[in-house]
Amino acid sequence: MNFGDILNKWEDQSGEVFDKDAEDTDRTTGVREKRRRLKNKKPDAEIDIHGLNRNEAWQCLETFFRESKAAGHEKILIIHGKGNHSTGEAVLKRMVLEFIEHCPFAGESGKGKAATGGEGATWVLLKENP
Repeated sequence: MNFGDILNKWEDQSGEVFDKDAEDTDRTTGVREKRRRLKNKKPDAEIDIHGLNRNEAWQCLETFFRESKAAGHEKILIIHGKGNHSTGEAVLKRMVLEFIEHCPFAGESGKGKAATGGEGATWVLLKENP
């Protein structure tokens, strides 16, 4: 009995033939489409941390992310300002990026659209299962 005969016998006994690579392609396409939809959607919630110091802003973000996740939000917006009133670099903008790196709920992020604050805002996609 050669390999082809063995394979045919196995297929006859096991019933349905499963192409694992086809499923991976379908799953990847679905994930890609969902990500595109989320990136283009309006944020479910937003927070404005203008005027707060670093520690106050961090605490507000912890609460905001936890509550947004509990509410089932998929996309949120953080308005932090452009840093025009900071001496040197924008303190809150940098702190927001640092927070996102450490937050288990935070997924992909990017700068806001012009209508939602542009460089002065950051959107974040929340992970389904952190």
